[in-house]
Amino acid sequence: MSTPLGKLTTPLSLVVDAVLVVGFFLFMYSLVASHVPSHDPKMVLLWGGLTSACMSGVFWLAIQMFRVVLKAQLAAKKK
Repeated sequence: MSTPLGKLTTPLSLVVDAVLVVGFFLFMYSLVASHVPSHDPKMVLLWGGLTSACMSGVFWLAIQMFRVVLKAQLAAKKK
């Protein structure tokens, strides 16, 4: 059986992740807003925001998976 890795997140890592996700959301919104097939600003805001939120959720999951894999690799290297 594998040994537990210990605590995977800290308050600082959560703040860093939040800043990265918000930055990614703003970046993605700036890209996808021009591709919304509407000239109504409310529709552009709605669909651009929903699309960016979905992509930001996937980005957050990727950050968390990267953190876990990195911690496991560093722990395996110490053995």
